[in-house]
Amino acid sequence: MMPRHIIQSVLFAFITLAASHTHAIDFGDLINKGLDNFGKSSPENSESAAPSNTPATTGAEKSATNLADFSNNDQVSSLKQALIQGAETAVANLSKENGYLGNDKVRIPLPESLQKADGLLRKFGMGKFSDDLTTSINRAAEAAVPEAKDLLVGAVNKMSVEDAKSILTGDSDAATQYFRKNTETALTEKFKPIVATSMQKVKLAETYDQFAGKGVQFGLIDERDTKMDDYITRKAMDGLFLMMAEQEKVIRANPLKATGNLAKKIFSAIKF
Repeated sequence: MMPRHIIQSVLFAFITLAASHTHAIDFGDLINKGLDNFGKSSPENSESAAPSNTPATTGAEKSATNLADFSNNDQVSSLKQALIQGAETAVANLSKENGYLGNDKVRIPLPESLQKADGLLRKFGMGKFSDDLTTSINRAAEAAVPEAKDLLVGAVNKMSVEDAKSILTGDSDAATQYFRKNTETALTEKFKPIVATSMQKVKLAETYDQFAGKGVQFGLIDERDTKMDDYITRKAMDGLFLMMAEQEKVIRANPLKATGNLAKKIFSAIKF
């Protein structure tokens, strides 16, 4: 039998360890409670911790604020400079050979009502007629688009301070929308005779007759499709405005690509 004094020593050690373990658990609970409450607002601070109801500042508002550092004259002058740059670049790119035809974004397809004939002709190995007609259509657009330059520059020169501010603080294509609104009617009148003349030069009517002659065999050609000048004019302008919008986005996203130091500073200020 184990001696009494040894049993007492073992019991004493066990009680001591148990007590220590209990304190450790209590201390751990205290730490955990402290962590749970960490960062929670006390009643007296709950009001200051409440979320603010103040609306966030929009990009347009920030741009307007930043523009306040520049005079109206500087804003208008720099914007005009950048817009003329964008318009001239778009016109130059589209008016060169394959400017429309070689660009998937603006290439003018056959009118929708001719596309059925196109598909059928290709099935019978006569895709050349479709390809030639598509090429002639895009060549006509490439010949007409240089006429846009003077009208676009004229629209820039007539721009008011209010127009400039609206464009600078507007959407990424605000300038393009301004151009479309102020030049589309005049561009249509200017483009159509150029398109018609170009159609003669590239023998589009002759090419169309060949295409249509084949399509008529299948009953797929409509008389309304002979008005190609309206179609080409509309599509040529759509392509022009699309390319201008891209130029505008490039300058807004990369202000250092703008022409002139002042334009660089102003477009940098409104970038958001």
